Amino acid sequence: MTFAPDPKQNRWKTLDKDLGRIELLKQATVAIGRPSVAIGISLAFILICGLAAAILTGHQSGTLIIVAAAVFGAYMALNIGANDVANNMGPAVGANALTMGGALIIAAIFETLGSLIAGGDVVSTISGGIVAPEAVADPNTFIWAMMAALIASSLWLNLATWLGAPVSTTHAIVGGVMGAGIVAAGFGAVNWATMGQIVASWVISPVLGGVFAALFLAFIKGFINDVPDKIAAARRWVPLLIAIMAGAFSAYLVAKGLKKLVDVSLNQALVLGLVVAVATYFIMRPVVRRQSEGLENRKRSLKKLFGLPLIASAALLSFAHGANDVANAVGPLAAIVHAVQDMGTSEKVTIPLWVMMIGAFGISFGLLLFGPKLIRMVGQEITKLNPMRAYCVALSAAITVIVASALGLPVSSTHIAVGGVFGVGFYREWHADRQARRLNLLKGKPVAEDERVRRKLVRRAHVLGIGAAWVVTVPLTALLSAAIFWVLNAVF
Repeated sequence: MTFAPDPKQNRWKTLDKDLGRIELLKQATVAIGRPSVAIGISLAFILICGLAAAILTGHQSGTLIIVAAAVFGAYMALNIGANDVANNMGPAVGANALTMGGALIIAAIFETLGSLIAGGDVVSTISGGIVAPEAVADPNTFIWAMMAALIASSLWLNLATWLGAPVSTTHAIVGGVMGAGIVAAGFGAVNWATMGQIVASWVISPVLGGVFAALFLAFIKGFINDVPDKIAAARRWVPLLIAIMAGAFSAYLVAKGLKKLVDVSLNQALVLGLVVAVATYFIMRPVVRRQSEGLENRKRSLKKLFGLPLIASAALLSFAHGANDVANAVGPLAAIVHAVQDMGTSEKVTIPLWVMMIGAFGISFGLLLFGPKLIRMVGQEITKLNPMRAYCVALSAAITVIVASALGLPVSSTHIAVGGVFGVGFYREWHADRQARRLNLLKGKPVAEDERVRRKLVRRAHVLGIGAAWVVTVPLTALLSAAIFWVLNAVF
């Protein structure tokens, strides 16, 4: 016996297929449209910067060169925002202390404030500290060398962001200046002592950041997490940890981020940091006591006490980053403007306000448009973070910079932050493996090798990939910049 097909049923089946196709088309459109919108906004920003440079510099000779430099400076600033700012916000987002939207807004505000209020102090290093200005006496040669450095470092940062590798923007621009300088004036023009310090920072920065982050996490586990009365321990130690953070950031900001406003020595900054730490400790004791009232005596409850300090540390890191790393975008641009307008390459380069604004807003736009990818990488994909672990990373970043400055050691803020994430993850691995060994020894059986591999808490692929990107940054940008300088010099 056969049944005739129900036309109504066939109609709904056809409708479901049509709706499925429409939904698939909608998803494809969204996937294509989002990157297109971001790229479109970026291109509009770059064009506006070039137009502003043309208007502000007038019809003087060399205007086209300044406009081209402004365009590439804006492109560089966008790439810095897309890549470097993730190191400040990644831990807070990975720990769920901040949403992605909140992190982007806070970072954009504080990066801009840091760039405009305290930025520009280290431009002389970019324009004259890597390649001796007297070695490139011809202003035109110097201009093309700076232009090549801007283009090369921007291209590498763009590629690194696309690959998901957080790299040092300082190392990128330094490699670019070095490569162009060698082609322009030979190997003798490069300050090899400075380059040696940069190479040393490849090892020093992540190791120091990782060690300090692991030590703070070990302290939290030993004195707060793993004691019987966790709430009482938190009331005793959390105010001290917050005070250390406040003191470290105060010294960090005064010594590194506010040189343009306040001229103080490192010793004075440390004294100020100590005063702030003591004051913060006595302020936070009653605050932490109130926050801890009614909390259950378990580890999960303690995470609430680190949420606000973690957000504050992320904001302060962004301010300091804007103050320091805006020079990576506007340093070569300011040097080109100085060389075109004054026909000189002296180390003292005055930065026009419009140049600083290109750097400040470019970093913020790059963060908002392209930053989430690297923020997720740093905060979620290397190892699992919670507010306490992320707090250890942020605290480690501030203290490492202060310790390194006191010892005269070169460090990279990018390498410190990512090294801190690695340090937290590897400490957790070691601690979990030690506990598993102890437990299995009590049971009379060793831990199987496949079980030890399964318990790895840090993704090894990211360790190798990021480490490789760090190592190749300077030589790759140097080679690329040398090739671009050769082409520019030959054409113009």
